[in-house]
Amino acid sequence: MPRTYKEAGVDIEKGEKTIQNIKEMVLSTHNKNVLNGLGGFSSFYEIPKGYQNPVIVSGTDGVGTKLKIAIETGILDSVGIDLVAMCVNDIITCGAKPLFFLDYLATGKLSEKEFSNIISGIVQGCELAGISLVGGETAEMPGMYLKNDFDLAGFASGIIEKKDIIDGSMLKEGDVIYALTSSGLHSNGYSLVRYVIEKDMGISLNELYKRYPDLLNMIMRPTVIYSKKIQSLMKKIDINTMAHITGGGIKGNLERVIPESLDVHIERSSLPKLEIYKILANYIDEEEMYKVFNMGAGYIIGISENDCRRIEDDKDLIRIGKVKNGNGKVEYV
Repeated sequence: MPRTYKEAGVDIEKGEKTIQNIKEMVLSTHNKNVLNGLGGFSSFYEIPKGYQNPVIVSGTDGVGTKLKIAIETGILDSVGIDLVAMCVNDIITCGAKPLFFLDYLATGKLSEKEFSNIISGIVQGCELAGISLVGGETAEMPGMYLKNDFDLAGFASGIIEKKDIIDGSMLKEGDVIYALTSSGLHSNGYSLVRYVIEKDMGISLNELYKRYPDLLNMIMRPTVIYSKKIQSLMKKIDINTMAHITGGGIKGNLERVIPESLDVHIERSSLPKLEIYKILANYIDEEEMYKVFNMGAGYIIGISENDCRRIEDDKDLIRIGKVKNGNGKVEYV
């Protein structure tokens, strides 16, 4: 008997129909710089006018094991926002303006409803970031993933004038460190969070949805996308360094963008006190939490003391530290 691809677990017609169903959503993110629609072998994006020596900036990331909770609880739209955020928040740390995004979704069996929910989140993330979703890949891979499992990867590209690249080299002693508050865990540390929930709290992931909706809401809150805020700040002040606080915490990420001749002193008491971290503190050592989580500081900038007066009324920014002479380290005080 002749075999078919569908019989082996891959439904091409269903896949094509699913893509058509999300086409309008995706096209809503396009601007005049996107030169073609969906369905081609590649995407074209015209470099915006006005740049003298443009540099293209790119980054890729995923959502990690936050997806496991999303799959178990059926909360799928927010992880699309997370995906965009993790990529865009990385590329803007050099001062780049994000331009466009691509996604990759791999699954054991494609569900039209679930796929639409995920893509709607990605579209929402692109709108929050002010970028275009120009393409993607959806791979139905039976045998590689369990039936309901899937994985996501994202790819973001942006642009910056070469002379304007921010790499931390302009940071100096006396500069001030500010944080933009996170929404919570963002998309890091979820292997530890799941371990605490299941082993220490004795709660299954299925129970979270039914019995602990407030806790679930805190855990699944999407990552904040900081691109528009940073673009706005860059029009007011000179930013000398920036860091997206992900796995490795404040210390692990900020040390990547400070010169070896300087230290940054972070005042623990100044960090935002988010409820999710108060809960996790009952089960995880404080030092371990600072190694793993953002601890309320989702994004960090370093600026000159002279620029502080220009942002003193900005309620989104929290002063958390100071730059000192040192050895390229971050210390908590």
